[in-house]
Amino acid sequence: MHKQPLSGKIVVNTRAPEQAQELTAALEALGAEVRQLPMVSFAPPENSTDLDAALQRFPEFDWVIFTSQNAVRFVFRRGCELKSRRSTQPARPLIAAVGRATAQAARNLDIRVDYVAENQSGEALAAELGGRLAGKKVFLPRSDRADHRMPSALRAAGAEVLEVEAYRTTAPESVDSGVLESIKGAGVHAVVFASPSAFDNFRTAMTADQVVDLSKRVQFCAIGPTTAGAIREAGARVAIEADEFSVAGLAEAMAKYYGKSPSIVRHS
Repeated sequence: MHKQPLSGKIVVNTRAPEQAQELTAALEALGAEVRQLPMVSFAPPENSTDLDAALQRFPEFDWVIFTSQNAVRFVFRRGCELKSRRSTQPARPLIAAVGRATAQAARNLDIRVDYVAENQSGEALAAELGGRLAGKKVFLPRSDRADHRMPSALRAAGAEVLEVEAYRTTAPESVDSGVLESIKGAGVHAVVFASPSAFDNFRTAMTADQVVDLSKRVQFCAIGPTTAGAIREAGARVAIEADEFSVAGLAEAMAKYYGKSPSIVRHS
């Protein structure tokens, strides 16, 4: 029997509790011992007026674009609260999703998905849809921390975009000090970050210098280029970056890293 690639490795999962299970299961399947340290939390908007107005005129849009599982979850939840969700989904608007995980989250709620971005970014989706967006009304429910690259790309493609805050990304109410101390002491092998917000909150829990030093002793792992970029901008090292913006992509990257270069990893 072959030794599993992450056997003997202690990996910290910083995803929010409601999103952590899939990643934890994937890492455990590869032999890792996974510890939880949620570094982000999610909440509805402080004021839902704009979201409510968009949901009330939902059939007027040509496209709805979901960029994350959270966008799906919070839009669906608010729609149910407003009782604006119909028993059958109308042909319009068309639904697009960035990434397979986002698309699956929609399908799990019986939301039909008409298009899934081949590349794992909002800008890529805008480029892929191209001419199908010209002159179209697009509803873009997002996090309060989302940047302007995607709406800019959609508008450049000729779309009329209504960008609405569907949820807030916040810091966790509390942090497990035991897990945090084990990371500070390099008592774990790797820490996984799935968003810039998770990394920012992680930095806040210690000093900037500590994080930079820590990244030399513990492998920082990033799901996707945006998260990897945020880590590098802080001066820290990204040891493992998923080629594909997904849990499966990250698990594969970690398996490849530890399978090929176990001698690189120092554990104290």
